[in-house]
Amino acid sequence: MNTLAHAGPGPWVLFFPLVWAAVVIGIVTVARRVGRRRGRPWRDSGPDERSPIALLGHRFAAGEIDEEEYWRRLSVLEEQFGRAADPKGRRT
Repeated sequence: MNTLAHAGPGPWVLFFPLVWAAVVIGIVTVARRVGRRRGRPWRDSGPDERSPIALLGHRFAAGEIDEEEYWRRLSVLEEQFGRAADPKGRRT
C-alpha cells in the first residue's frame, strides 16, 4: 500500500496563503502607483496648494493684500470656479 496517499496535504499547503497575500499586496501597490501617475493620489490630500484661491489665501496671510481686497478677489474667483454658496453667503 502507498502510505503517501493518506498522509494529508503536507506542509506545502501553508505556502498558498503567502502567495495570495503577495498577489493582493502587488495589486494594491500597482494601483497606487498608476493612480499617482495619472495625477490622482491614493488619498484625497485636500485642496490644491497651487489653485488661485489657495494662492490668494497665501497672499492675504503674508500681508501682501488687505482684507477688503481679499474678499473682493475671492468673490470673483468663486464665481469663476463655481464654488457654491448658501443663501447666507457661506461656502458649502
